Amino acid sequence: MVLHPHPVVLREFVFDRAPFAQCHAATVEETANGLVAAWFAGTREGHPDVGIWVSRRGADGWSYPTQVAKDERYPCWNPVLCLARPDRLLLFYKVGPSPVDWWGMLATSPDGGRTWSPSRRLPEGILGPIKNRPLRLPNGDLLCPSSTEHGGWRVHFERSPDLGRTWAKTPDLGDGKTVQPIQPSLLTLGPDRLRAIGRTQQDRLFVADSTDAGRTWVDLRLTDVPNPNSGTDALTLKDGRHLLVFNPTRRSPGHWGGPRTPLCVALSSDGIAWKEVLTLEDEANAEFSYPSVIQARDGKVHIVYTWKRERVRHVVLDPTRLGGKT
Repeated sequence: MVLHPHPVVLREFVFDRAPFAQCHAATVEETANGLVAAWFAGTREGHPDVGIWVSRRGADGWSYPTQVAKDERYPCWNPVLCLARPDRLLLFYKVGPSPVDWWGMLATSPDGGRTWSPSRRLPEGILGPIKNRPLRLPNGDLLCPSSTEHGGWRVHFERSPDLGRTWAKTPDLGDGKTVQPIQPSLLTLGPDRLRAIGRTQQDRLFVADSTDAGRTWVDLRLTDVPNPNSGTDALTLKDGRHLLVFNPTRRSPGHWGGPRTPLCVALSSDGIAWKEVLTLEDEANAEFSYPSVIQARDGKVHIVYTWKRERVRHVVLDPTRLGGKT
């Protein structure tokens, strides 16, 4: 029998102790000085004391969490990190009483997350990337996957050519009723060909397609991939395969959300049909959710996610060990 190396090369917590009760919605990015992770945390999701916290991973491990953003009246939500250029790390996040009426905020760091600018509010109607990171297009534009939750769930896409100073926005996709999608991730299928994939209220993931680098979108539809109304993330690997991190379960009848366990990794050649290749977490009556995934310069895949609302887990994968050699 041939024993193949396990794809998980590192599994750790970003922090063991922290000055908050709950945390959720982590995001991760690579800078010249190492990894940076951010998440929202406080008493509980939606409590007015919830702010955005950051930790950096260097040679000695993760730094102690530091709060970098907070509002005086309302909770913070869903941070998204994006390295827009070597000297500019962007931190998008939301502020507001709920996802129905929150607004977009942006802070920037010139030094890989050590220091941050004061946060500024994005223009009216612009939310920034709603959960998953933007795609840096060949012309330098940032294409941000976004969505709204008022009057029915809908996705749209926001584009900035100048690091978030000015914006263009697509119309909403769909009617918010037949398919109710939010929180897309972006896959690259070819020159100017993109596929969005994400969460819905229909117990399955959705996809939509663009052939003009995200300016217009068509064919919003449900896939056969199960989802319990829980956040996902996906990317296109350097070898051309697509990788998805998700909860492969469905809701119980009459329940708004379903079990957010197990948390699994799947691969696809087309972004439509997916094969589960790895289970990251599997514990009954626990929550492992809201993953964020990147592929680093060395080819390794980094995933951060909510671990029981208590901590943020960081897992590193060797993608050449997932589903055979590339």
